[in-house]
Amino acid sequence: MAKPPSPSSSKAPPAAAHRIGARTRIRNYFLTGIIVAGPVAITVYIALWFIQLVDSWVKPLVPPRYLPETYLPFTIPGFGLLVAFLALTLLGFLTANLVGRSLLEFGEVALDRMPYVRGIYKGVKQIFETVFKQDGHSFRQVGLIEWPGEGLWSLCFITEPAQGALAAALPDEEHVCVFVPCTPNPTTGYLVVMERARVKEIDVTTDEAFKLLMSMGIIQPVDRLGMMPGVPRLSGEPPAPRPIPEVVDV
Repeated sequence: MAKPPSPSSSKAPPAAAHRIGARTRIRNYFLTGIIVAGPVAITVYIALWFIQLVDSWVKPLVPPRYLPETYLPFTIPGFGLLVAFLALTLLGFLTANLVGRSLLEFGEVALDRMPYVRGIYKGVKQIFETVFKQDGHSFRQVGLIEWPGEGLWSLCFITEPAQGALAAALPDEEHVCVFVPCTPNPTTGYLVVMERARVKEIDVTTDEAFKLLMSMGIIQPVDRLGMMPGVPRLSGEPPAPRPIPEVVDV
């Protein structure tokens, strides 16, 4: 009859256990390095791409004698971005006075006489004025709608109430236009016109909503008191700190 293995013989050798522990630590260190360096690298890449894009648009418009690389053996990234910022600020300053408004009106009258250009200009101008106006609420209020089917909730941005011929063609209830973005690219999506009562406004900022969409639900928003959503809080209880994730060796 075979003897059962002793407890000491069933344990892994110390050298093998040490190798397994070292591999686990190296893997955790590597994953931690990715978590730390990944966002920094992507942020720097996007920033450099944007700076180079603006430089490629603006620098050809600047005379060579005003470019720093004319006198230096290297180029200065961001010079075109600086010129664009100063030019747009100066344009806004000039437009705010009487002379600037007169020139702007003259340019708009000239564009209004061009058959195809005037439609494009008016449409683009209306979009910019609606989105960037200081007292507006377009794309600043986040909501939830039951779409595309019952029991399926989608994140949306409330744009504007239905007006004019659009409102006249709808039933008597108040309707709003909402934009339902796609994920992970929230710049594309669907325009949905629905009853105002069916749109649930939520206490989420647009930045948090974009993070939620681009991360495909990984980065969840927190409420204004700093707790994770769905965590109950007793009356008068101070805000609980967010849980800190821990790395578990496997």
